[in-house]
Amino acid sequence: MTNTETKPVADAEGGNQMSVTEFILLGFSNTLELQTLLFLLFLVIYIMTMAGNILILVLVVVDQHLHTPMYLFLGNLSCLETCYTSTILASLLTGDRTISFYACVIQYNIFGFLAATECYLLAAMSYDRYLAICKPLHYTIIMHGRFCLQLAAGSWVSGLLASYIVTGMILQLTFCGPNEIDHFFCDFNPLLNISCSDTHLLQLLASILSFIFTLPPFLLTVTSYVCIIVAILQIPSTTGRQKAFSTCSSHLIVVTIFYWTITIVYVLPKNDTLRDLNKVFSLLYTVLTPLVNPLIYSLRNKEVKEALRKALGEKGFEREYTTSQVSAGTTGL
Repeated sequence: MTNTETKPVADAEGGNQMSVTEFILLGFSNTLELQTLLFLLFLVIYIMTMAGNILILVLVVVDQHLHTPMYLFLGNLSCLETCYTSTILASLLTGDRTISFYACVIQYNIFGFLAATECYLLAAMSYDRYLAICKPLHYTIIMHGRFCLQLAAGSWVSGLLASYIVTGMILQLTFCGPNEIDHFFCDFNPLLNISCSDTHLLQLLASILSFIFTLPPFLLTVTSYVCIIVAILQIPSTTGRQKAFSTCSSHLIVVTIFYWTITIVYVLPKNDTLRDLNKVFSLLYTVLTPLVNPLIYSLRNKEVKEALRKALGEKGFEREYTTSQVSAGTTGL
């Protein structure tokens, strides 16, 4: 058992108690025989996630054909996912389960910021698809460059604001033992479970903030896709329906995975079965979603695949041209 650093603090009754300044992330320690396999699995997932999202981000930046509202949001999402994955998988890959109080709070702050931002980015992407399918004649007028940048920036600012409010509340809590967090990262509920402060008010305020900051983008996303599905069903030709649905089906898959797992982890009652599976479902939206995002968007999107083929083709041409120059020079000598 790792020694825990503590320091005396005054409690509400004027006495002294020991405040925990270091936590132990239990992670998946109950499966010691699988530690090596889990490490290799998470390492492969991390490499694939970073490579896929960075590739999409680079393609969106360098390819002029991808300088559209849809890919602006996709580039922001890929940037977010690279930060998201690094924040969550850090402790799992390093093997260091101890984390200081302030490092734990910083990790939760970054996680909460990115998770809330993703809600808004997904809502912006769903609104973009709604306009493209349901209001095609007004699309270019509404989704102009300045408005798209405002939506993207607003998503990041809203996520930051939501995270800092909750983080400020967590900083007011006292942790006097135990110091073991039954999770693989510093999440809200596991932190509250080991706090020796009264957390009822904090839980109430956090619930209110969750509704304020996450319910509007969720409702916007659901409403957009209801309108999209209705509009698609009204298209007379089967080919037209398939083409229209293919433009938004990849985004719908990502949204479904993200909100489905979020609902299970944070909204549904915590009975014994769901409590035991909480870490598994947390893996789905913190690790699986960033992994499948680039796979879904690249495999199902012709423009992304075309941009990738173009980039690889140009590099191949440059290498071939350079090789031919060297060969010609050698022959001349």
